[in-house]
Amino acid sequence: MAVNLYIPTDDAVYPVAGVEIGVTEAGIRKADRRDLTVFRLAEGTSVAGVFTRNRFCAAPVLVCQEHLGGKQGIRALVINTGNANAGTGEPGLKAANETCDALAGLLGLQSAQILPFSTGVILEPLPVDRLKAGLPGAIKNLAASNWVSAAHGIMTTDTLPKIHSQRIKLGDNIITITGISKGAGMIRPNMATMLSYLATDAGIAQPLMTQLARELADVSFNRITVDGDTSTNDSFIVMATGKSGLLVDSVTHPHYAALKAALAVAAIDLAQKIVRDAEGATKFMTIQVEQAKTVAEALLVAYAVAHSPLVKTAFFASDPNLGRILAAIGYAGITDLDVRGVKLWLGDVLVADKGERNPNYQEADGQRVMKEPEILVRIALGRGTVAQTVYTCDFSHEYVSINADYRS
Repeated sequence: MAVNLYIPTDDAVYPVAGVEIGVTEAGIRKADRRDLTVFRLAEGTSVAGVFTRNRFCAAPVLVCQEHLGGKQGIRALVINTGNANAGTGEPGLKAANETCDALAGLLGLQSAQILPFSTGVILEPLPVDRLKAGLPGAIKNLAASNWVSAAHGIMTTDTLPKIHSQRIKLGDNIITITGISKGAGMIRPNMATMLSYLATDAGIAQPLMTQLARELADVSFNRITVDGDTSTNDSFIVMATGKSGLLVDSVTHPHYAALKAALAVAAIDLAQKIVRDAEGATKFMTIQVEQAKTVAEALLVAYAVAHSPLVKTAFFASDPNLGRILAAIGYAGITDLDVRGVKLWLGDVLVADKGERNPNYQEADGQRVMKEPEILVRIALGRGTVAQTVYTCDFSHEYVSINADYRS
């Protein structure tokens, strides 16, 4: 059951000029489910992506990276669910390239202008003939208004679609930003199984896009974890069509900061929705580490706490066995950490101070906070001025059940 996951109404999901989406049923793994999605992008759209760092990265990830490295301009995306096309070797690469060839032929484009994406079961061959047979149906369905359908079409073990949409005013221009994401388990993007597509009708010069995509990922998808597993297929794609009439061509442009901030709001919301809908999740947890010396050590501590099965199961049970958090801080990897400088809060409750239990702490106060569906864990290291935040969830019985039965 998702934790406070907001789904906008259909009339609050705004089409992005220059983006058309078609969704169909291709029978990739199961019949009678939307499992094939095509994005068609207007000519001149700037596109950049951030991908998994898993060395067993999927064939479509390799093809995407190759195509994004070219100069031909990306004009379409194709996404299948039900099969990850990962751990499939040369046949997998052939299938991903065949997919691009087929869609390019139908849309009158070059194969290198297509980005392919797959999500689902690893180590199984992609049924590329079924995928190609489904492409005409997806193309026939192309429409600017199909964001909600696409959010459903890219789901696997997700229980709810993940959508963000907003409009902002920059100067004389009304800018639309709309995006979708999917993912519920195998989540610790390190750029879960995670896919996200974020589009705007603002224009962003192509040289800015790669840097911008990375910076957006670093405050959003690279700050979430469900189970610490980095998927073979993680992909985050940012698209800017320029159809609003606004062109942001440098970081010194008067609207760059505001546009980047709005895109970051969208990316963070889409990333948090993955955690809120994590497999079996009943609690949404924010791990906030402050007073660190560096970003790296702040993240060491945040992820040590967020990944600890003992911490996550304690939160599921609302059991304030909070020594587990101190233990995770201690083994995070800061070899010169002086625990006498560490403070720990659970919500507004100071649990530990100077490296030991706060004399005024009452277990009933800790349990009160842990029963809430959204919980803040705040850790001060007493070492510097750097702060970082990671979003995670608890571990429930349902997480084990879902993953035990995933291929059934």
